[in-house]
Amino acid sequence: MLEVRNLTKTFGGLVAVNRADFTVSSGEILAVIGPNGAGKTTIFNLITGILAPDKGEIKFQNRLLNRMKPYQIARLGISRTFQNLELFRTMTVAENVMVGAYTRDTTGFIGAMLRRPGTSLQDQERYAEAVEILRGVGLADYADEQADSLPFGLQRLLEIARALASRPKLVLLDEPAAGLNASESQALVGVLRSLQEQGLTFVLVEHDMTTVMDVADRIVVLNFGSVIASGAPAEIRSNAEVIRAYLGEDEP
Repeated sequence: MLEVRNLTKTFGGLVAVNRADFTVSSGEILAVIGPNGAGKTTIFNLITGILAPDKGEIKFQNRLLNRMKPYQIARLGISRTFQNLELFRTMTVAENVMVGAYTRDTTGFIGAMLRRPGTSLQDQERYAEAVEILRGVGLADYADEQADSLPFGLQRLLEIARALASRPKLVLLDEPAAGLNASESQALVGVLRSLQEQGLTFVLVEHDMTTVMDVADRIVVLNFGSVIASGAPAEIRSNAEVIRAYLGEDEP
């Protein structure tokens, strides 16, 4: 589904991503891990068009993304979340999800402002769809609550629900377990596995290794912008180079 080949990005003299290579297969959950500053979020920004690569290629279902704008990439079927919560806090839970469907709107922003024919009907359809998406992540009962009234863990799930509103094929999750307690992290793992069973593909950047080991089918490890290891969770757990990258020492 996704191919990253020889991907390189520099900021002045800093090499943030250094000839990174990895692929993502349809229907899998791939985790991208590494120490702070390893280049993980930069890769997400390159995939989604926020940044342009200096070298290399990014292909999604055999289409080159390098020169596409973020909205074009989103329309191809890639959505994402961010490290920090980016909710519309004074809007309802359902309205937050409805915002995520903007890439599929036919009336457009001006049409919605002028209430052109079809806008109201589309809003009703979007609301019903939002509730179904919320049901899939366990938040349907909160649809009409204000977003900032949700506990932090549920706000994380709301961000995922909003990312699903554009009907993506691939979802990039940037530290979805950040700030969650153990039970919330396990609930997150259950939601991701359930969505995977429905055919979705995920790439997640995550520091919580318990979550990574529980949910990932494969893991790619970055260090100083380079891929230093790739494989199943059991392989990565015992990889000496990975242990050195995290701990600065050989495996005992």
